[in-house]
Amino acid sequence: MKSMMPRKQRKELYNAPLHKRRKWISSHLQEKLLLKYDKRSISVIKGDTVKVMRGSFRGHEDKVARVDVRKRYLEIEGITMSKADGNKIAKPIHPSNVMITKLNLTDKWRRKKLERGLSEEAKKEIEKEAETQIKEAEEKKKKEEEEKLLKEKEEALKEKEEIPTTEEKEEKLEEKPKAKEKKEIEKETKTQIKEAEEKKKKEEEKPKTEAKKEEIEKKSNAKSEKKPAVSKEKTNKKTTEKTTKVKQEENK
Repeated sequence: MKSMMPRKQRKELYNAPLHKRRKWISSHLQEKLLLKYDKRSISVIKGDTVKVMRGSFRGHEDKVARVDVRKRYLEIEGITMSKADGNKIAKPIHPSNVMITKLNLTDKWRRKKLERGLSEEAKKEIEKEAETQIKEAEEKKKKEEEEKLLKEKEEALKEKEEIPTTEEKEEKLEEKPKAKEKKEIEKETKTQIKEAEEKKKKEEEKPKTEAKKEEIEKKSNAKSEKKPAVSKEKTNKKTTEKTTKVKQEENK
């Protein structure tokens, strides 16, 4: 960047491509490393052990968990912040607030870059340290794989326990018709009991209904006896009187 104008400096900072931003994510080396590698600062990568020099987490030393190149910040193990809902997330820390105490030498390209201009003894030391780090990483991977396999086996055993075998399925299928037969027998017994109860009720009600019928018949007979018999003569007289009245009206 040739221009010293602040607006142009900011423009390049915020519009820079990723390969340039990656170089800017660098931090100072500890004094021992500075003398060993003859470098003031180096770009931070995942796996480097780092010490926080400024902020509320000053003095905290742990490994770098993640490097965000786009936003230009680091995530360090053990440094978290809580959200409003109570969940914890990694707190972003700027690389300028951090000092490297131990380098991750598993990357061969990084080793070549560090070995430039150093003596052969220093190069041998770097290679030895890299070998130990690679072994440690391999052991960690093996442990993680073993843990995964154990978890998968446990899950498979649980699924087998939950899933019934063919013999158990056959037993269940045999039990189902037995249960159905029992239910049918219970229903039949219930219906038989209800029918017996209904018959008893009908038998108890029969004498009552017969007695009521007899009383009604007696009452009707008594009423018919009390009513006087109308003579045929009276009826004939009434009809003749009506006919005479009709004729008189017609003559008028």
